[in-house]
Amino acid sequence: MKLYLVQHGEAKTKEENPDRPLTDAGKNASKKTACFSAEQAQVSVKAILHSGKTRARDTAEIMASYLCPVKGMIEEKDLLPNDDPQEWASRLSEEKEDIMLVGHLPHLSKLASLLLTGSDGKFSIGFKNSGIVCLQREDNNPWALSWLVTPEILGEEYLFKT
Repeated sequence: MKLYLVQHGEAKTKEENPDRPLTDAGKNASKKTACFSAEQAQVSVKAILHSGKTRARDTAEIMASYLCPVKGMIEEKDLLPNDDPQEWASRLSEEKEDIMLVGHLPHLSKLASLLLTGSDGKFSIGFKNSGIVCLQREDNNPWALSWLVTPEILGEEYLFKT
């Protein structure tokens, strides 16, 4: 099983818009990583799950437009910034199909640490807005970091594809 953890794209400040939708830069960066995911990484997920916050939903919509998940986008609980990562660790122990979670820090970082080390504070991955971290688990083996990508790593060549 593959788990794709996506930090939402850059969002407007509360002063600009209290709902905090993505900025134009956030939209472009999310398109860049979504394009990479579909074309180069050949990501295929059954669903894209998001926290319901505008910035996560906007990012999930962009990912879905490139990845076309069979079950679409689904708003899920326990993906907010300060939610307990143990909830998702438990849910994922039963999951068999590849999925993508679009959420927030520090939750995503704590979840990744918990899955990789058994503790939500032992290991830190440098998540970036619109970045994707791929974790993989084979059968009953432990989770492993498979790859990660950020819009900055992809560079300018993905701009023409977005």
